[in-house]
Amino acid sequence: MLAITLPMSALAEAPHSTSGGPKPFSSMAITPDAEDACRVQRPPADLAETAYLRNGYRAILRILVSERHIEADTCDCLLGEFTWNMALAELPRFQTSDNPRLPFKVLDLYAMADALEAEHVEGCSE
Repeated sequence: MLAITLPMSALAEAPHSTSGGPKPFSSMAITPDAEDACRVQRPPADLAETAYLRNGYRAILRILVSERHIEADTCDCLLGEFTWNMALAELPRFQTSDNPRLPFKVLDLYAMADALEAEHVEGCSE
């Protein structure tokens, strides 16, 4: 039989924080970077019944914000001017199918949003 011997100090319970008590989960949250402040956040769950639709609406909102940035020729964050309802209202512009569960191609919307955001970032870095 193989016996493993550990020092008694290894068995002692380590304190959870400097105050001796456990820290709340929120204290472990990562503070967003300043550049993330103008990033379209995840849509609310009640925006659409599926993640596919919510991701598409998020991409549409990214497109709308980027188009506005480029049109206004500004590096200021204009995200506050946009709402989820605006993304929903623009669905016909991006719709590629009559299927209500798959009205658009999310990957195509992502590519369009990425390209517009890159164009905006490039214009602001000059």
